[in-house]
Amino acid sequence: MSRFLGEIKQLGYVVEDIQAAMTYWSEVLGVGPWYYMERVPLKNYRYKGEPQDIHSSVALANSGNVQVELIQQRNDAPSMYRDFLKAGRTGLQHLAYWTEDFDNDLARLLEKGWKIGMSGEVGERGRFVYFETEYHPGTVIELSEIAGPKGTVFRIIRESSEGWDGSDPVRAFPDLSKM
Repeated sequence: MSRFLGEIKQLGYVVEDIQAAMTYWSEVLGVGPWYYMERVPLKNYRYKGEPQDIHSSVALANSGNVQVELIQQRNDAPSMYRDFLKAGRTGLQHLAYWTEDFDNDLARLLEKGWKIGMSGEVGERGRFVYFETEYHPGTVIELSEIAGPKGTVFRIIRESSEGWDGSDPVRAFPDLSKM
């Protein structure tokens, strides 16, 4: 438990082959089912304050109350994911905390001197920021708003993992625009 942001809710892994990563996590570790999205529908994406056009694929599954996110960047647009890979790393890239009070939590962290490395939106009321906190590999902190449809999808993902029997290990990501 963080005294600043509560429980860690998500572990984000940057991978070079998302299909192989989903297979490993489901077959070797028994984590799933995975909800896969070929291209994340990002709005207002910025890296170090500048707009960019990033193409990334994600897969989400839960292990208990912790969500695992697999991320494969499909182009060379500037991002913290690209930086992580260019540094010769793969694996755990960030820890995420979820909030329904994004504006207040963001303001509080900015007051502490935290700097935003990248930001954007996924769906209505689905803003996120990644802070420049990687003083040790894998310690980038993400603050993710879950007040809108993204929060509903995250609940669906968690609930589908409860008692998962290994069938249908990769599923289509729900359409956020229809929620």
